[in-house]
Amino acid sequence: MGVEGIGARVLRKEDKRFLTGKGRYTDDMVVPGMKHAAFVRSAHAHAKITGIDTAAAKKMPGVIGVMTGRELKADGIGNLICGWMVHSKDGTPMKMGAWSPLATDTVRYVGDGVVIVVAETKGQARDAAEAVEVTYEELPVVVSAVEALKDGAPQLHPEAPGNLIFDWDLGDEKATNDAFAKAAHVTKMDIVNNRLVPNAMEPRATLGVYDAAEDHYTCWTTSQNPHVARLVMSAFYNVAPENKLRVIAPDVGGGFGSKIYIYPEEIICLWASKKTGVPVKWVADRSESFLADAHGRDHATHAELALDKDNRILGLKVQTVANLGAYMSLFSSSVPTYLYATLLSGQYDIPAIHANVKTVYTNTAPVDAYRGAGRPEATFVLERIMETAARELRVSPAELRRKNFIRSFPHQTPVIMNYDAGDFDATLDAGLKAADYAGFEKRREEAAKRGKLRGIGMSCYIEACGIAPSAAVGSLGAGVGLWESAEVRVNAVGTIEILTGSHSHGQGHETTFAQLAAERFGVPIDSISIVHGDTDKVQMGMGTYGSRSGAVGMSAIVKALDKVEAKAKKIAAHLLEADEADIEIKNGDVRVAGTDKSLPWFQVALAAYTAHNLPSGMEPGLKEGAFYDPSNFTFPGGCHICEVEIDPETGVTEIIQFVAADDFGKIINPMIVEGQVHGGIAQGIGQALLEGTHYDDSGQLLTASYMDYTMPRAQNLPSFNIMTTETPCPSNPLGIKGCGEAGAIGSPPAVINAITDAIHNNDLTMPATPQTVWAAIQAAK
Repeated sequence: MGVEGIGARVLRKEDKRFLTGKGRYTDDMVVPGMKHAAFVRSAHAHAKITGIDTAAAKKMPGVIGVMTGRELKADGIGNLICGWMVHSKDGTPMKMGAWSPLATDTVRYVGDGVVIVVAETKGQARDAAEAVEVTYEELPVVVSAVEALKDGAPQLHPEAPGNLIFDWDLGDEKATNDAFAKAAHVTKMDIVNNRLVPNAMEPRATLGVYDAAEDHYTCWTTSQNPHVARLVMSAFYNVAPENKLRVIAPDVGGGFGSKIYIYPEEIICLWASKKTGVPVKWVADRSESFLADAHGRDHATHAELALDKDNRILGLKVQTVANLGAYMSLFSSSVPTYLYATLLSGQYDIPAIHANVKTVYTNTAPVDAYRGAGRPEATFVLERIMETAARELRVSPAELRRKNFIRSFPHQTPVIMNYDAGDFDATLDAGLKAADYAGFEKRREEAAKRGKLRGIGMSCYIEACGIAPSAAVGSLGAGVGLWESAEVRVNAVGTIEILTGSHSHGQGHETTFAQLAAERFGVPIDSISIVHGDTDKVQMGMGTYGSRSGAVGMSAIVKALDKVEAKAKKIAAHLLEADEADIEIKNGDVRVAGTDKSLPWFQVALAAYTAHNLPSGMEPGLKEGAFYDPSNFTFPGGCHICEVEIDPETGVTEIIQFVAADDFGKIINPMIVEGQVHGGIAQGIGQALLEGTHYDDSGQLLTASYMDYTMPRAQNLPSFNIMTTETPCPSNPLGIKGCGEAGAIGSPPAVINAITDAIHNNDLTMPATPQTVWAAIQAAK
């Protein structure tokens, strides 16, 4: 390891421009003739559109165009789709309701887009949008997924009778029932995973530009995967041919999954630019983000855990109703199925598992992936029921988990996943030691003397990252491959450009990706640049989500570096009149091992481009590309332990300590990993204690601003005590597992387990607000 190579705590290169206000975001983009857009959005959760009067709006100052969904459909723009096919257990395909980028006949949630207004200024566009008169015939509304399945519930889509999208099974139902028949103890729970709003720091934005001279479109957008956006808008939405569409995702201020998808506004602004003849920019305000961004979570689950007389798990049954909102978003079908039920074995050797998942339409914003995407939901179910079982059996929650750990790898679970490596005892032991778990009862007694309730809870999670291989996910219904691409360009003076299909929206790729090349060639990290986020610069890529940037994106870079290194050594061996096998590259020099014969790195690069003296038959240049398609998922895991203190008079919960012991495999930059874990835990604690999305019975969003939706603040969070153990992943060249989502996966059950331990009442839903906790304390008396 060099001072800037793999394993070094290198400061993030990109932070200088962010901290000095030099970041370049979509809203910073200005092009000649650019105008601004505003949307008329439905104020009703469910209604027929009986009329749209745009006459007054078109006469207002600065207005360039006012356009409706019917005009958009007349121009051949297609409906939004879900890109992952899931079949019900009877073999029928999922029921995808039509989702027009602008509603034509029916609106199905508050915030559904109806009209776009384009004007000289943002203010003029908004004023004109208020002048558009839309008349509606209100329809019955349903916001609860459980209620939406009941007979007589309001129907959202004619394609989905009973609002059921699919009824899906995973696992062996008979084997699971047989296991339960032998059980000495069965724990049963009803568990709700609350709906969340992602709340990235940068709201969504898009700038659509149509160039009539070239018949070419450019879309600047806040996207985590610009290449997929281009592919989908071309192949499915008929916006433009792929070779006529450039998608650029510049600096993006956070995503957490909410910017993976293609949203209506990106399609509409490109279409509107051609329609009006001017570039069209739209930037969401925060209220629009609450209403129209895809939400996360929203599961209602009944779970049952069977154990034998020795407290070994025999089987697990899970029945989940997942709310997908008014329409199926791009990856929504995969979240409560292949990203959820496949992780229900957790860290435990469970012989039989059966999961049933019903997904449902409701009159709420669409629901899709949010940090962790299915894995937090699975972990919450499993770790809540494990903790509850331990209490019912009156055994240590830590030892019940330890008794059931998987210890032999590879391990095939009953729900598809084949875990390749792990040491769950190591992370549990590290967590218990750091939390002083053995000394907790003394701390509980001391708190009681002060009139406080003290509790401790844990969560032993596992997740699946770097979703792959492409052939496998394709067989499960994925509409795209999940490989990654990279190109390494060594310039004539020895500087290096790395082009990657991954996208950074806060993960620090410009630093960690550069560390790979710094390690390989011994060059300064400042001489390495990372290029991403532009479909005209990077040929193709699959973007960033699911903690795939390290395991998949970096592995593609490693493959390209291998090719560059091989060619550089051939050139150096020729120039130094040595055997290629004796060439080594260290500290910026290319040398013959065991001798004083060497060349500076830049001279080898220059020789590749001057091409005056290359090996016979070698092409000039030093540039190589690679695609990497993993052979398996990666499986980060760990143990999170939370200790809380509660005021019984007010229900206020204080987190006294939070310990996270994680196994992320090989770590490239420990400082960046720590930051990722901190952020994930903060989001997980936010879900557990503070955040919750609520609609009233008429479909109005009651938590549509920060006045009503509580985000975690510094005062809600302790100083996290985090540490890592390492079992390298055998399925990629770097041994990386991934770290981006772990904090949000492991922390919510740890927090809720701690609170329920303190108040001696297991019937507690998230968010555990002071009012909720106080009511649970009273109910337990």
